[in-house]
Amino acid sequence: MSSRRKFIQTSLLAGAGLSLPYGLTASELGSYKNVKPSDQLNFGVIGANGMGWAIMKAHFKLPEVNCIGIADVDKNVLDRRYLELEKEGRKKPKLYTDYRKLLENKDVDVIIIGTPDHWHCLNMCDAVSAGKHVYVEKPIANTIEECQLMVKAQERYGKVVQVGQWQRSGSQYHEAIQYVKSGELGNIRLVKCWAYQGWMNPVPVLPDQHPPDGVDYDMWLGPAPKRPFNPNRFHFNFRWFWDYAGGLMTDWGVHEIDIALHAMGAKAPKSIMASGGKLAYPDDASETPDTLQTVYEYDGFNMLWEHATGINGGNYGTTEGVAFIGNNATLVVNRGGWWVIPESENKEGNRVDKIPAVPHTKGSGSALEHHAANFVEAVKANDPSILNCAIQTGSVAAINAQMGNIAYETGKKIYWDSLNNKFDDFAANKLMKAQYHNGWTLPNI
Repeated sequence: MSSRRKFIQTSLLAGAGLSLPYGLTASELGSYKNVKPSDQLNFGVIGANGMGWAIMKAHFKLPEVNCIGIADVDKNVLDRRYLELEKEGRKKPKLYTDYRKLLENKDVDVIIIGTPDHWHCLNMCDAVSAGKHVYVEKPIANTIEECQLMVKAQERYGKVVQVGQWQRSGSQYHEAIQYVKSGELGNIRLVKCWAYQGWMNPVPVLPDQHPPDGVDYDMWLGPAPKRPFNPNRFHFNFRWFWDYAGGLMTDWGVHEIDIALHAMGAKAPKSIMASGGKLAYPDDASETPDTLQTVYEYDGFNMLWEHATGINGGNYGTTEGVAFIGNNATLVVNRGGWWVIPESENKEGNRVDKIPAVPHTKGSGSALEHHAANFVEAVKANDPSILNCAIQTGSVAAINAQMGNIAYETGKKIYWDSLNNKFDDFAANKLMKAQYHNGWTLPNI
């Protein structure tokens, strides 16, 4: 049964133009092409505290991957990762507090970017201009202008750039998208995307203080506005402050919106409006909304994004997901799997389902590890076209998520002019642009 499942998945993906079977384990993926011992890829990591290191560890599942350099503004993180690799018997990496020195290392082939969102554009553009392939964590940037500049940089330098929207490499998402595109659901008029995050507690108000020993705080700020150090803004919680990120809208939204728009074949909305605020924790230290509903209008359908902190009871009894609501049925997909809930109709006095239900179907293996394997395959082939989430496609979800935040910040229903790359509103257009500080400037591509 296991072999048959892998055969079916491989055949399905081949028909879709994808080359790696989703059902294989990470170790099987690593040996899928009989990797030669001499065929090694040397990775460097920029930002190794959280997701950047999780991405590196996913790549370690592949036998051809080494980590030979780590750049981080926190010496405590550098020391911790160095000891971790030493304990595992891996090659000892060179350590850097300035990522630009890492990019000067000619032995580095690939860069993983795990820094806060406000750094992604500079990190990626500098990396590809230095001749490195890049895996950049989502969302790709903190403004629409930066997202578009990153696409331009990849196209100029031609390097392989994968975006960390790894749901694209999950088997359940692939199967769900194929089902949506089959037309079985009937006319799809609404797509719902959501993230209800019950684990998120209020961010306590804390006084400003001196940066921890070993932290280059000025480098951490980079192009962000100069502010005193506050632990609330550092490491994980940077997500909830506008200087560095866009809250749950961009943190979770890009994952779900990516799947929604990919399945529906849509890229840019006609209009966006949003409502919400700090309704759960009005007095905590965070800035971004803890409750938000955003309505996007596309040709032929609407999309609704909603998020809430401190609540787990999301749509269809799930904390996160995407629902495609059609005339015949609704398909729901999330990290736990996918299923179809049919609509019914009256036939000769009896209620009957319009189409058969599809029971809950789980994904196979680790989608993040599949995403890493897909990236390595593309790097070795020097072929961005085989990526599951290249920078061009990854930018679509990031830009749409930024649009949702812009609608929220302006408090207006805003209309997008795709032809001229602008909104119909002065304030909205201003929020598209990056504002760099402290002597840092946008890359000149």
